[in-house]
Amino acid sequence: MSTVVAQTEEPEFDPVEAALAFCGGDAHATIAALLDELRFVRGQLALSEAGMSVGFTRGWKPRFEIKGDT
Repeated sequence: MSTVVAQTEEPEFDPVEAALAFCGGDAHATIAALLDELRFVRGQLALSEAGMSVGFTRGWKPRFEIKGDT
């Protein structure tokens, strides 16, 4: 006896469309919300960097880098 497995295709998740939908389709509000989130995450990274000891991370410390910096 063979069993047939039904496969359902789920639509691919588009994070850009999800962000726009979250802000009601307003691109300006979406960009502002994302910049606010970025500011928050950078603040959390700064707190992590200040609070982590080198011994805890075996020499690695989180730090903010802008692409292109060496």
